[in-house]
Amino acid sequence: MRVKNISIFLAYLCYSLFMEKIFTITVDNLDATNILAQKFANAFRQNGAFVCLYGDIGAGKTAFTKLVANHLNVKEKVTSPSFVIINEYLSGDLPIYHFDLYRLENEGVKTIVDELVEYSRPKVLTFVEWAEFSDFELPFDRIEIRIDYIDENKRTFTFSCEGEEYKKCLEGINK
Repeated sequence: MRVKNISIFLAYLCYSLFMEKIFTITVDNLDATNILAQKFANAFRQNGAFVCLYGDIGAGKTAFTKLVANHLNVKEKVTSPSFVIINEYLSGDLPIYHFDLYRLENEGVKTIVDELVEYSRPKVLTFVEWAEFSDFELPFDRIEIRIDYIDENKRTFTFSCEGEEYKKCLEGINK
């Protein structure tokens, strides 16, 4: 981790203490990740969600988003928005907006905070990669997914949230 990001990481760590952890699951392969993504897609197909994704480079943030989009019948090719900041997928069961804040870091994120809030409306599924760069000016009711790389195939997903509706949906995934 770069030195300038330590303060961001510490802020994320402290802030995350207030989010309610719902469950943690370790998946052993892509098939298991796909099943998790299908459950997630089914849980949020009707009302959408605002989802912050955390994890190191290569942890699987974009891969998880692709799998969820596939289960929501997105026709477009789902790619990382690293260089374009946002990708929009409007061909599926509900609109999906996929942000990547990594290249913006703190100051750049301030220029798009209003857009992030706009994309937190109902019946929209919004994924935000590298949300730790947001200075936490994100909608308070949201889901946070921490993806930890264990090895080439194995990942641990930790689901936390703020908001009763999100909590109920996440608990349903874990059954």
